[in-house]
Amino acid sequence: MKCELDTATIDYEVHGEGRPILFLHGWTMNRRVETADYEPIFAARPWRRLYADLPGMGLSVSKGGIRTQDDMLAAVLAFIDRVLPGERFVLAGTSGGGYLARAIAARRREQVAGLLLRVPAIIADTAKRTLPSGEPLVRNESAMAALDPAERAAMGTLLVEAPAYIERARRRFKTLVQPAIEGTAPWVLEMRADPKRYSFSFDLAAAEKGFTKPALIITARQDTTVGYRDAWQILESYPRATFVVVDRATHGWPTESTDLLAALVDDWLERIEKSEQSI
Repeated sequence: MKCELDTATIDYEVHGEGRPILFLHGWTMNRRVETADYEPIFAARPWRRLYADLPGMGLSVSKGGIRTQDDMLAAVLAFIDRVLPGERFVLAGTSGGGYLARAIAARRREQVAGLLLRVPAIIADTAKRTLPSGEPLVRNESAMAALDPAERAAMGTLLVEAPAYIERARRRFKTLVQPAIEGTAPWVLEMRADPKRYSFSFDLAAAEKGFTKPALIITARQDTTVGYRDAWQILESYPRATFVVVDRATHGWPTESTDLLAALVDDWLERIEKSEQSI
């Protein structure tokens, strides 16, 4: 499905029926990453799932005028106003999509009934993030040697160099991550490389304070992309949040523990439903 906006054409897909939940993928990714992670969890649940490609990523394109994170936010808000006019909805954002989701929840506070932040970007400027060292927890040089050198370099440091884990990470990289990166528009990469353009112009930490709907913030202990410590800084802004730091987990989580994501989502959805019943 396509949503025509002044600044972009946003391509999205809808699954199921029921209450709406909107998923936002990470920067340079696309909606296929989110459907792969969440559809096994939501397929049997009464939720209408909307998966959108952000402008310049996946099948969505910019018509010009999107140069900054503020512009990206404006486009996504316009998309929400078009496809979910006046509806209460639940929002889930991953990585850079989590950064956007925080701003959306702040700007559409009365409309967003719950918020999920998975390995969210808290600080836009990479140089200012608090990151762990990223050393593998389990080394297996013989297993790593079996990988093609170029593929090994592209996949980066693996958390656990065990054959089964390597194959799972390799499959995810080849089928989801690599195609998404290759399909990203050059202007998106340029924007990401410029902290001033990639950051919001307003104080997001101040804007998100007092979001009282049920929230779930999931961080990964071995996440060398956005880290986990910075997320603790925003916890008090979400008084109804469950905060999780998952061990044996990287920025690609839940590759390492898919069952845990399902359990955390179940608890989050139950808290949203009970919160709605008390209104």
